[in-house]
Amino acid sequence: MGGQKLGKTIVFEYIQIIFGAALVGLAFNIFLLPSKLAAGGVSGISTILHELFQFNPAYVQWAINLPLLLLGVILVGKEFSLKTLVGTTFVPFVIWLTADMKLGVDNPLLGAIYGGIMLGVGLGIVYRGNGSTGGTALIAQLVKKFTGLSSGFSQLLVDGLVVLTSAFVFNFELALYAMIAIYVTSKVIDFVQLQTSPTKLVLIITDKEEEVQALIKNEINRGLTKIKSIGGYANQEKTMILCVVEQSEAVYLKKLLQTYEPTSFVIFLNASEILGRGFSRAQFDEDEVK
Repeated sequence: MGGQKLGKTIVFEYIQIIFGAALVGLAFNIFLLPSKLAAGGVSGISTILHELFQFNPAYVQWAINLPLLLLGVILVGKEFSLKTLVGTTFVPFVIWLTADMKLGVDNPLLGAIYGGIMLGVGLGIVYRGNGSTGGTALIAQLVKKFTGLSSGFSQLLVDGLVVLTSAFVFNFELALYAMIAIYVTSKVIDFVQLQTSPTKLVLIITDKEEEVQALIKNEINRGLTKIKSIGGYANQEKTMILCVVEQSEAVYLKKLLQTYEPTSFVIFLNASEILGRGFSRAQFDEDEVK
């Protein structure tokens, strides 16, 4: 029974990745490319190269994504995942398959809003399937690894460079619309994944504190605080672990806890502002983990 349930879960995750990747590809062809919006990422780079040299966006995305995936495996130590490969290759495939569609919206405002919504829904579904579409998110991981900047800020730097380049290739007005598309996309991704804000305070009440602590430290490399507590129902001593994480890390941590520590009681709360050393950098002092 357990094996059948696990098999169904894995199949459903692949369905989510394929469906979400299809939405990402359609958002590019229907809204972003016709509106000339280089909304960050590899799709933004392919939009710029299409404008300058008439390169096929699908081929450009394949040519950039696959080496990036290999680079991530080598430099970041990112575990090679068939799901990542599926997401990375299926988006350009959909773009190539639907290249002759006549539904293109070339109004930049409509393209930014509707394209951002469809792109956010697609990416959110892919992430819920525990997958990835590759792209400059991997470059952002490299920036984070070697600079200590947060994932979100690293991604902002990478996408910002793409948008800035588009301002000179197209014009500054279209670059502004591209930033609107990025903003809309980020908000929709957040809603699809967790229905909440990007920064999370995670409260974990567990009697397996060492196992949970190992998951947090080894898998997402975050600091944590442990508080001894007493369960009101059974009057037994437990440990409450507090950890602040970013959006993508919260989704990943949720998956880990559901898989390895399903008996833990977990609460995700919005954290509007984080002050103090440790959250924005990947390194933590020994005394920050209590």
